[in-house]
Amino acid sequence: MPAEANANPAHQHPSPAVPAEAHTNPGHPHEHKPAGPAAAIAYVRHHPLLAEAVLVIAIIALIGGYLYWQDMQGKIYIEKAEISAPIISLAPQAPGTIEQVYVKEGDRVSVGQRLARVGDQDITSRTAGIIIWVNNAPGQMANSQTPVVKMIDPWQMRVIGRIQEDKGLADIRPGQNVTFTVDAYGSREFQGVVESVSPAARQSDIVFSISDKREEREFDVKVWFDSFTYSELKNGMSAKMLVYK
Repeated sequence: MPAEANANPAHQHPSPAVPAEAHTNPGHPHEHKPAGPAAAIAYVRHHPLLAEAVLVIAIIALIGGYLYWQDMQGKIYIEKAEISAPIISLAPQAPGTIEQVYVKEGDRVSVGQRLARVGDQDITSRTAGIIIWVNNAPGQMANSQTPVVKMIDPWQMRVIGRIQEDKGLADIRPGQNVTFTVDAYGSREFQGVVESVSPAARQSDIVFSISDKREEREFDVKVWFDSFTYSELKNGMSAKMLVYK
């Protein structure tokens, strides 16, 4: 019998190849999904409630932006400001040795109160105020050019703002209401009134315009506030303010 007759018929006809896609898990088809903005737009289109929410948020943002813009049209913002008061320096009329100092920094004093003794001279306060510096050095010589005590009159404290001439200076006048904040107290607001606008620019502060490299001068805006109501405010504190037109 020929050898071919003994061959197994199953081995004479190889099984057909199975397509590659037949091995893919039918439960997880590999579909191409849009990415980026296209995906976001497609997602919103298939979720009408989400589309409405997005529209409402956009409208609210536009209204809020418009109201803020409109509100700022009636105000002038001054970013650079400082609480300041004239410093009163007290020194002996004639040279002498510092014998004793009777006050310390932070003390509140009354008019005529004795503050220090230099030689046979008493140094007294000219006004009620707050002591901000003392030269407590008994035995040291002092004269009319070397202060022994420095003080301020709280009633003379003002908020001094610095504004460029093209940032609304022409619209600021004495008597306008002012709201200001102090860095030390965060967003807490204090009230004041424009007392004066300097008639001349600050000579030491020249700002150059980026667009045309022009010199732009800065002017002082002096704002009065009730220093006794706001007794927590101190000389030298940084501030920002809004002037109401």
